[in-house]
Amino acid sequence: MPIYTYRCENCGVQFDRQQHFDDPVLKKCPECRKHTLRKVFLPVGIVFKGSGFYSTDHRSPSGQTSRKDDSKAETKSKESVKSEKKSEKKNAKNDD
Repeated sequence: MPIYTYRCENCGVQFDRQQHFDDPVLKKCPECRKHTLRKVFLPVGIVFKGSGFYSTDHRSPSGQTSRKDDSKAETKSKESVKSEKKSEKKNAKNDD
């Protein structure tokens, strides 16, 4: 449930109230009992935590490769080892 801030225009009291979206807006001040309450709209500080929110999240620090680059390099090195083993086997058969 969201928390709304209210301020009385008559006496100046300000308070927060937790309400459902469909609850009616408060109008009567709890201090002076006049119908001069107004919702206060304050700027909200949003903090995004985790990856995927900024374009810099996918960039690697300078001098390091990303995980994708590491996995590609590892796959290429495995393939080259396999091809070297195959060529060694062919050479061994040809020498016999």
